[in-house]
Amino acid sequence: MTEQRPLDDSWFTRDLPVLRAIARLVDASQHGSSPYLLGAVVPASGLPKADVLAAAKALASAGYIEPLTNHAGDIVRITAISAEARRLAGLWPTPQGEWDRLLEQLVARAAQAPTEVERARWRAMADAAQALGADDGALLMAALIGGYVPRKR
Repeated sequence: MTEQRPLDDSWFTRDLPVLRAIARLVDASQHGSSPYLLGAVVPASGLPKADVLAAAKALASAGYIEPLTNHAGDIVRITAISAEARRLAGLWPTPQGEWDRLLEQLVARAAQAPTEVERARWRAMADAAQALGADDGALLMAALIGGYVPRKR
């Protein structure tokens, strides 16, 4: 009889830390666009080599990284990461993340405004943004990140 419980998480405990380590290496300007030996990812991730190898296979199969393999099919280098990998690693903005940043800014500006009139304006804007909600806020931020401006009809 097989066990029916869900599998243990590997995204947050293994794959995402390895993706972030790869993203840091790929994005570091001192290295340019050189392929990265998988061996460099091990110390950058802080995980054991076996976990990094397993994560690299999972990330490659999901299309997050572009690997180079040896004749045996083992991943030996990472040549690039996808746009989605850049977002997941935090290198590029996500609509939800930018919405959260906007809300933080509005609240901070309300708290630090020099006059009561300005504090009231910033609070009103923060209240309106919070009333809009995270879903619609993320849609707005997606349009701003993507450069989309709705046209008048």
